[in-house]
Amino acid sequence: MTFPVVGMVGGGQLARMTHEAGIPLGLKFKLLSDTPQDSAAQVVGDVVIGDYRDLDTLRDFARGCDVITFDHEHVPTEHLRALEADGIPVRPGPDALVHAQDKGVMREKLTAIGVPCPRHRIVRDPADVAAFAAEGATDGGDGFPVILKTVRGGYDGKGVWFVRSVEDAEDPFRAGVPVLAEEKVDFVRELAANVVRSPHGQAVAYPVVESQQVDGVCDTVIAPAPGLDEALAGEAQELALRVAKELGVVGHLAVELFETPDGRILVNELAMRPHNSGHWTQDGAITSQFANHVRAVLDLPLGDPRPRAKWTVMANVLGGDYPDMYAAYLHCMARDPQLKIHMYGKDVKPGRKVGHVNTYGDDLDEVLDRARHAAGYLRGTITE
Repeated sequence: MTFPVVGMVGGGQLARMTHEAGIPLGLKFKLLSDTPQDSAAQVVGDVVIGDYRDLDTLRDFARGCDVITFDHEHVPTEHLRALEADGIPVRPGPDALVHAQDKGVMREKLTAIGVPCPRHRIVRDPADVAAFAAEGATDGGDGFPVILKTVRGGYDGKGVWFVRSVEDAEDPFRAGVPVLAEEKVDFVRELAANVVRSPHGQAVAYPVVESQQVDGVCDTVIAPAPGLDEALAGEAQELALRVAKELGVVGHLAVELFETPDGRILVNELAMRPHNSGHWTQDGAITSQFANHVRAVLDLPLGDPRPRAKWTVMANVLGGDYPDMYAAYLHCMARDPQLKIHMYGKDVKPGRKVGHVNTYGDDLDEVLDRARHAAGYLRGTITE
């Protein structure tokens, strides 16, 4: 028997790191990438350059692949159904993936199966936004602020608006796509529960992590989430496993959560692919999210998700005004020989995710300091 070919749609850093996880297993990867310069296209041997939105391109790409998976959720749902009709295993399949593609569909399904979510509904125009806000008003207020999201296409803070008045609610409707309104949740912090599920139903859960955001972009992830009540951590893991089962997810599922002041959790977002909140697993878990995603889509037994160290911290490296990050390696590696640097092969642009670092150890304050120092030094915001 020859080793299987995994077809990966999308050439970003998630595809790059998933490919890396498959190399020790001898797996073959075929990549559908937008450009030859994309992160994964630089390292995968078999690369097809094409538009994932074109069905003929997808069909040509899928020939010779044993399974198709993704590093983003943007492939049109009807195209995925066509691939399945052609006999190509698509994992996760369109019936699952649509819940990560369409926030309106996701909210409707999660509510139907009893998963706690923020108050929400689809809104038609600014006046409808004002009506939605008023429905949640207390103490004689107008119910603002609220959160508005385009139902498709948003990520890393894009396609999301913090709306303080009806006058602020004009912009989200200019694109002519459905808009989801959500209450602004009073939360203590953001958490993430990462799980992986196989076609035959085996599933594993990673420790629940704290995800710290800056300007709508993930900045730091702490594993496990410090000070999280054990019962609430177990509830979050069970919730993520139930969502994966109910939605028929195959592969990695990230469930982003709000922890409220009164000790509840609410689901914020879903991602059905390896996720930024799971990057710590590359160096901090026995089996990384990338390795388990590959195992799951091939229906191989899943690996142990337990952590290797008491604490692991992931800090994203964002582009700044200091383009020569390689020159910073000397300082970072000499200062911290245990530091793990993961770069994505991207051009450095201000605010762009170009890599991440992982640190681990027994003292959380020390581990946090090491990660943030390295990320800051690579970006150029720390110079000593």
